[in-house]
Amino acid sequence: MLRLLCKSKPTSLSSYSPHYTCSTTQHSSTHLSVPQITPNSFTPSGFPLNSPNPLKTSTGFRFFHQYGRKSQFYAYENPVNRVFLPGCSLNWRNVGNWKGNGVGFMSVRSLVGGVTRGFCSESDREVMSYDVVIVGAGPAGLSAAIRLKQLCREKDVDLSVCVVEKGAEVGTHILSGNVFEPRALDELLPQWKQEGAPIDVPVSSDKFWFLTKDRAISFPSPFDNKGNYVISLSQLVRWLGEKAEELGVEVYPGFAASEILYDADDKVIGIATNDMGIAKDGSRRDNFQRGVELKGKSNYFLYVHAAMPRVIIRGLKRFSLMPAVLHVVFFSIFCSVTNQHFLMFSHMQKMIKRYNLREKVQGQHQTYALGIKEVWEVDASKHEPGFVLHTLGWPLDNKTYGGSFLYHMKDRQVSIGLVVALNYHNPFLNPYEEFQKLKHHPAINRLLEGGTVLQYGARTLNEGGFQSIPYPVFPGGAIIGCSAGFLNVPKIKGTHTAMKSGMLAAEAAFDVLHGGLNMDAYWNNLKNSWIWEELYRARNYRPAFEYGLFPGLALSGLERYIFKGRFPVTLRHGKPDHEATDEAHLHSPIQYPKPDGTVSFDVPTSLYRSNTNHEHDQPPHLRLRDQSIPEHVNLPKYGGPESRYCPARVYEYVADDNGQLKLHINAQNCLHCKACDIKDPKQNIEWTVPEGGGGPGYSIM
Repeated sequence: MLRLLCKSKPTSLSSYSPHYTCSTTQHSSTHLSVPQITPNSFTPSGFPLNSPNPLKTSTGFRFFHQYGRKSQFYAYENPVNRVFLPGCSLNWRNVGNWKGNGVGFMSVRSLVGGVTRGFCSESDREVMSYDVVIVGAGPAGLSAAIRLKQLCREKDVDLSVCVVEKGAEVGTHILSGNVFEPRALDELLPQWKQEGAPIDVPVSSDKFWFLTKDRAISFPSPFDNKGNYVISLSQLVRWLGEKAEELGVEVYPGFAASEILYDADDKVIGIATNDMGIAKDGSRRDNFQRGVELKGKSNYFLYVHAAMPRVIIRGLKRFSLMPAVLHVVFFSIFCSVTNQHFLMFSHMQKMIKRYNLREKVQGQHQTYALGIKEVWEVDASKHEPGFVLHTLGWPLDNKTYGGSFLYHMKDRQVSIGLVVALNYHNPFLNPYEEFQKLKHHPAINRLLEGGTVLQYGARTLNEGGFQSIPYPVFPGGAIIGCSAGFLNVPKIKGTHTAMKSGMLAAEAAFDVLHGGLNMDAYWNNLKNSWIWEELYRARNYRPAFEYGLFPGLALSGLERYIFKGRFPVTLRHGKPDHEATDEAHLHSPIQYPKPDGTVSFDVPTSLYRSNTNHEHDQPPHLRLRDQSIPEHVNLPKYGGPESRYCPARVYEYVADDNGQLKLHINAQNCLHCKACDIKDPKQNIEWTVPEGGGGPGYSIM
């Protein structure tokens, strides 16, 4: 396949296309000239005549060719010097071919400006390369991309940087109940206020309640949110994507990295994206699109976990739906939010185990929590922009760590959520139903009455903190963002630390690429940064609650007010989350009230508000390692907990024709929260990436 990739604004496109016509469709009042591509002869190799360098011509175009039965191509413009302005769609149509029949195209909507890009299907995976490839467009990944481009400008160095995102658009998989600390953003983009960042609502008041079933007892707030802001992280990430593109970063949403590629020496050399257009039975549908491989020229990649756990991005090898030159960095971010606290977690954990990264620094296992959130529009008389509330206690029992948050945003919007630690013991506990109960508390209900739910979502958070940070550098790559566990639990904040880790990794990667230094400098940079000091002081809060709610409050109070983060002992985490689940006979089933449809809702109603969508006819991305475990172990021994810990009713036990309960997986419901990959008692569920572009569609979360 021949690809025409614009790296600088051409004066004419007329001499570069033998087979396709490009037109633009106007979506705004922006005026632009419509370039017409007309036929021209090509050599049998597929490259234009009189082009001595097939990778770069005098007009700034780069060409890529793959041999095969069909030779097709498309054109694409670099975001720095756009030929086609934001707000327009590129509409490609096949008007011929080099040798053979025509080939169909797959359209992918761009992050900013609504640009649709066409990609030609191939029989074999292509291999492409960049100086830096970042997988996961969350706060950490985008911060890394921006910092790399800033260093390029400062040092007058030209490195190509690409960000790949599995969500249909940047921000659609980002969820966080976010009180944002701008410390890292101040360092990255000091003029963010003047440049229109969606950070408008400063914290105006900060309250902390202990809830019983009917009362709200006010405690002194342990949070210091002065100077912080109530934001939508998905909106902030979109803005960061725009800033990255302005600097020359190429951002490609809709691509799911599904495989990590290694060389003969067990070094990571790249990733592969999954095939698209595969039916459930494994056959190729009419819209089949072969996956691609992305490899680096040098042998380093950065993995960013960004925001919701058990999402890692898997690999970095072939990618061929993108232009030009990968080199050193691959960020598999679960990029961000207190986790992006979402993106490829399952893979990152495999990488940590494969290279014994925790053992290198005597790190402990990671521990997680599930966050469930709604955004409401409330009555103007009840809205207090900047009001921040956190709670402990009811509806959770005293042995289950967790709490709720309620933040007043702008435009009469209020975000409310419940966070439940996934090391809870009772297999009958249902985090989704606990959240519905929370909203009926008298102190909460009065705010929500008469309001409207705008969006719903869920995701897991990495809460292991300082004790769980692995050594972040491995053969061929490094880990940044929440996949490394940079969440500050007592602050309930991880975006600023994820962003800073991305910036530090970018600086180390730049020195590797430009200065010939070692990527291990990233580890030293982390330990010498304010991230390390902040997480060290917060290290004992989360494990203190292994002893229960009230002992945890006592120990954390002692740590905060007496020792000020300098307690001479570092507490250890308890069992891994999946091992913490008790057998069903030790507990009684919990009877949850039916939703009233006004304040509390059933799962299908909430799921509709998440804008979740997956192609129905595709291989399931939720896989059982052993098909017999649900019916022979999980159901009789643990009461079928997967039917309750999932906040999207993906897992259901349904009676077959003989009346026997069998596990049914509704993969199309998946919110990509990754709770199943973490909490399943026998670790029998493997979360893998679905087709790119699938999953939730968050816009204000």
